[in-house]
Amino acid sequence: MIKPTPNPPANEATSPYESLDSKKLHEAAEHALNHHFAPPPGDKPKPRKGNLFAVSPDIDTEALLANASEDLLSISAIAANLADDVDGARRSLALALSRLADGVRLLVERALDHIDSPNPAEHRGKV
Repeated sequence: MIKPTPNPPANEATSPYESLDSKKLHEAAEHALNHHFAPPPGDKPKPRKGNLFAVSPDIDTEALLANASEDLLSISAIAANLADDVDGARRSLALALSRLADGVRLLVERALDHIDSPNPAEHRGKV
């Protein structure tokens, strides 16, 4: 097959920026990525302790209990919803999980009440 146009002639006066050299392009890209995304020199990554999830140590007890209460409410709702879709022993199990989560949520709510109240005697029935 005959090409309709010939190859362009090689021109020594061509700018180096007009020719594409994949090695130079790769080196330039690596340099740019390292410049923008590499950690600053001297910064060592913190070693992982193997914990998948961790709670920040500076969170106060009230916030922790409030979040636990909301999570227990969600667990109870999920289990109660599941109980509507199943029968027999599985329904009993789902309802038991829902009730258990409700009971633990009541304990967490009581702990929150203790945090809010300055007088601990009020919570022991002594007023």
